[in-house]
Amino acid sequence: MKRSVILATAAAMVAGGAAVYVAGSASAAAACASAWSSSAVYVKGDAASYQSHNYEAKWWTQNENPATHSGQWDVWIDQGACGGGGGGGTPTTPPPTTPPTTPPTTPPTTSPTTPPPTGPPPTGTGSLPAHFLTGYWQNFDNPANEIKLAAVPSTYDLIAVAFADATATPGAVSFSIDPGLSASVGGYTNAQFKADVATMHSRGKKVIISVGGEKGSVSVSSSAAATSFADSVYGLMQTYGFDGVDIDLENGLNPTYMAQALRSLRSKAGSGLIITMAPQTIDMQNPAGSYFKLALDIKDILTVVHTQFYNSGAMLGCDNFGAYGQGTVNFIVALTCIQTENGLRPDQVSIGLPASSSAAGGGYVAPTVVNQALDCLSRGTNCGSFRPPHTYPGIRGAMTWSINWDVTAGHGWANTVKPHLSTLP
Repeated sequence: MKRSVILATAAAMVAGGAAVYVAGSASAAAACASAWSSSAVYVKGDAASYQSHNYEAKWWTQNENPATHSGQWDVWIDQGACGGGGGGGTPTTPPPTTPPTTPPTTPPTTSPTTPPPTGPPPTGTGSLPAHFLTGYWQNFDNPANEIKLAAVPSTYDLIAVAFADATATPGAVSFSIDPGLSASVGGYTNAQFKADVATMHSRGKKVIISVGGEKGSVSVSSSAAATSFADSVYGLMQTYGFDGVDIDLENGLNPTYMAQALRSLRSKAGSGLIITMAPQTIDMQNPAGSYFKLALDIKDILTVVHTQFYNSGAMLGCDNFGAYGQGTVNFIVALTCIQTENGLRPDQVSIGLPASSSAAGGGYVAPTVVNQALDCLSRGTNCGSFRPPHTYPGIRGAMTWSINWDVTAGHGWANTVKPHLSTLP
């Protein structure tokens, strides 16, 4: 999470690639791949044949028929006829390479539709509600109010502890209570914190350890580092009782080795492991980017991505038109649907906003606007001038940076957003 302003402009995003995934051109194959099976699991790059056509998977999938789930916005790429079968591939049509300079000013006349589900949900949801509220608890001393973990308001369902620290061993992390925080709250030990984690569990809450942050220097860029990451995070889970891990690496990540680390951690912790990610806005603009690629590569075990829709500048949305300015309902909705239209299930997507204007350098919106964005995404109501191409009733919820800033501002953010989550479809 940002503690200072980092601007990512639309121009920088355009230089890094378009916001919307465009499938590669299909090409005919001389021989058919193994026949598609509804019970088999396919991951990015896997091939299968169906009705004399070869298909390639863009991301993790199961029980999604290639004939009805191929195209620009879906999981399968039609690679064309195979094995002498008639007919050619069905190429996808890429979006315009030069977007108009202004966003659309009027909503479409037809109502958005709900897309088909993209596979079964992961088992690592940790008994979280269908729509839940996430907040970051600060393990450091800054102008926000310092509180002990047990003082976190009951409005929060998932608490991300910020942050684990890098060690001298590549990939490994550690955690202990910050001395500045301890002094600010009249004394706080690691043992007391561990007891507070147990208290939060007794209240039905989940607590995870967040890795990274604006100043974080954790790097997982080799198999050895991946092993060290998994081992050290699992050790923290055993020591303190954490329910999972949050990936908030704002200075870059290697999707190959981080995926290896998270799968190794999952094998140790089991199916109840919660895995969340907190990418910056620009990190989720393009499915080929490292953060987005990681999310798709671990889609079968990923709990939720709560993107930071702040400190961003202007960005393209899923319509690939113009640039939407941060701090508006259009910005939140138009950028959220990049994720839901490019491979993540709605239940794996949450919107992240600052709890007050003091919590971020830019992008703050009133909590009523957060609710407006959730309504637009889940129902197609209360939208601004932008409406998403589909509705996403399963949209998972909202996240804020931070619980401490919300407490400082009088709890208005959580007290407004949390009750609204229960009204979503």
